[in-house]
Formats: sequence, C-alpha cells, structure tokens
Amino acid sequence: MSKTGAGNFFEDFSLGQKIVHATPRTLSDGDRALYAALYGSRFAVQSSDEFARAIGYPASPLDDLLVFNTMFGKTVPDVSLNAIANLGYAECLFSTPVYAGDTLSASSEVIGLKENSSGKTGTVYVRSRGVNQRGEEVLSFVRWVMVQKRNEKSAAPAAVVPLLKKTAGIKTGMPRLTPANWDFAQSGSPDRFDDYAVGEKIDHLDGVTVEEAEHQLATRLYQNTARVHFNQFAERDGRFGRRLIYGGHVISLARALSFNGLGNAFRIAGINGGRHAAPLFAGGTVFAWSEIIGKATQGDLGALRIVTRATRDVPCGDYPVEDGTAETPGVILELDYWALLPC
Repeated sequence: MSKTGAGNFFEDFSLGQKIVHATPRTLSDGDRALYAALYGSRFAVQSSDEFARAIGYPASPLDDLLVFNTMFGKTVPDVSLNAIANLGYAECLFSTPVYAGDTLSASSEVIGLKENSSGKTGTVYVRSRGVNQRGEEVLSFVRWVMVQKRNEKSAAPAAVVPLLKKTAGIKTGMPRLTPANWDFAQSGSPDRFDDYAVGEKIDHLDGVTVEEAEHQLATRLYQNTARVHFNQFAERDGRFGRRLIYGGHVISLARALSFNGLGNAFRIAGINGGRHAAPLFAGGTVFAWSEIIGKATQGDLGALRIVTRATRDVPCGDYPVEDGTAETPGVILELDYWALLPC
C-alpha cells in the first residue's frame, strides 16, 4: 500500500459518511495582510481595530471570505482533489466571528450522491462545518462537486439528492453591536440600510485583471491542494489546456469590488446559493454588479439580500446576466447572500 494519498474518487464516498479534515489552521494578522494584498478589500470593520471596537467588537474580525476559503481549503484533499468542477453552494451560515489567533478545524458529512449520465463522474453533496479552538461553530455550508470515478464500470450507488433550503437565513452569532457609533466618514460610504431599495442594481465599476502567480498564491494561502489550480504539466492535456482559477478567488474579488456601492455592508451573514457559471483563467479581467432582491431587519442592523454577479472581460454598466464559457466573456459567478449594515 502506498503511503501517499490520491484523494477520494466517486466510489469512495458513501451516504452518511463523516470525514474529519486535516489540518487545523491558526489564522494570524499575517493572513489578514496577505488577503488584503490579494484582493484589496476596504471594509472598515475588517480593516481597523478601533472602528470595530467602536461598534462593539473586541477587535477587528477577519474577513468572512478569508474564513470561508480557509474552511473550504480544509475539505479539498478529502472531497474534491479529484473534482472536475465545484458546482454550487447552499445553506452557508456565518456564525461566530473569527479573530487573529483563532484556530479553525473542519469536518464534513456526505448528504447526497448521484452518478452522472456519462458514467464517468458523479456528484457528491457534502455539508461542511468549521469550528474554532473552543468548539464554537464559525461556519457551515453545503456544496456539491462533480468527482471523477476511479473505474467507469463500477456500480452506481442509489441516487440521493438532498432537498436544500432556498435561503440560508441569517445567523449572526456576533457580540452585541452598537451601530449608532458607526462613523460613515471613516467607513467610506454614506449609504445605510434605508438607502437601498429592492430591485436596485449597482454597477461596482472597477475591474481587476488576475495574474497567474497571484491566484496560485491565494489558493496556497487556503491550503487548497486541487491540482487543476497548480499543475500545468497535467492541465496542458486537460479540458482547458491550462490552470483553472479557484472559484473562491473569484468570490473574494467580487466581494472586494462590491465595496464601491456597498461600502457599509460589513458582514456576510449567510450565503443562500452560489454557482460558478464559467471558468476564469489568468489574464481575464473581473468586473461585478449587484442587485438588491430582499431586505430584513436583524436586531439593530439591517440585512440586504444581494445577488452579486461577476463577469470576465465584460464591464457591468448594462448589468449583464448571460453566462460566459471557457471561450466567451460573460458571467462567471452568481452569488446570492445576506449582508448586514447599519440602519
């Protein structure tokens, strides 16, 4: 038997299977700084201890998507090392905030399996959970991924597709905040909850061209080992002939771009759903726009339900919705989420 691991193939998963993922990860201010260098996010709560303390945090929490991508990376060696594609997300809840010095660990449960019609791959559904060093849940999410079969002739399992909620809800788990102390000059935006209307569309204007080195650096930051992001020797003979940019990199870019228009939407409370509509490769330029599709109150805060769409090589002044392809510019990401902001 080999001491090295080739990852799990579709046949290796079973319904109800529980997986404890290696390796626990202590996040630091170094991770925060590198994340800022990669994406340029400017949300005040995640940038300033003093701003965060003024509204009730003990210190500046780490960016929600730094936490998400770190927890996602924990699951890759066991769930998606042999993936063809990460297909979507649902029921993603951000609960306890994460601060520099916290140690995160992850586990998953297989909640669905379905062989695809080609007989060469199957879709695996998992619910993943991340906790801190005190055992407090910081994040949970469902994702589904298309995974290669080891043997195309192996028998298919009984198909089970989980019934997932259309909205993740809002689970803040935060300290008691004092939004009355919010400094709109320092946050960089005058807009609060009541300034947004359902149906409103926002072009975030800016574009970011992704370089080969930075998307690989980002993926390493999360200890994500998926070969499609790193191994050009193998990928030159793959579907696209080149390395594929990790979808979480696109999510983080879109979130950072959304500051221009949603500058006070400081906290992602939940992700209702998400899909990667088309691949992104180095040299592509990412733009983004958002639509407000719902509003709710959460204690002293407001919650906006936002659909953010990121595009490749398509500015968003006309609010594009057509999916791109590997060859054609268009929408590459659609993310439906709840964000909190002061009323």
